[in-house]
Amino acid sequence: MVKINGLDSLQRQLKEASRALEALDGELGTVRFDPHDPSSIEAAIQQISHIIDEKVGGYSSNPIIGPLAEEMKENYRENIIQKAAEARLKGND
Repeated sequence: MVKINGLDSLQRQLKEASRALEALDGELGTVRFDPHDPSSIEAAIQQISHIIDEKVGGYSSNPIIGPLAEEMKENYRENIIQKAAEARLKGND
């Protein structure tokens, strides 16, 4: 007979992850920024990070959701910086 330990914990983590992913379903939010104003860009990055924390911050200790939320924040940060750079380049044409 094989005894497996930790299934209760895994099931709890999966249920939490499911609830967190439901919270992320749909539109996450909208941020606006001035591509020529670094403080505006930083504020947009902070705002999207705050939105993610509002949606799934309660699950930050979950081993599935915690890293996912941090990865989402980094991806949105990079995306905002890239969009600002593109907007500045278009403005210089």
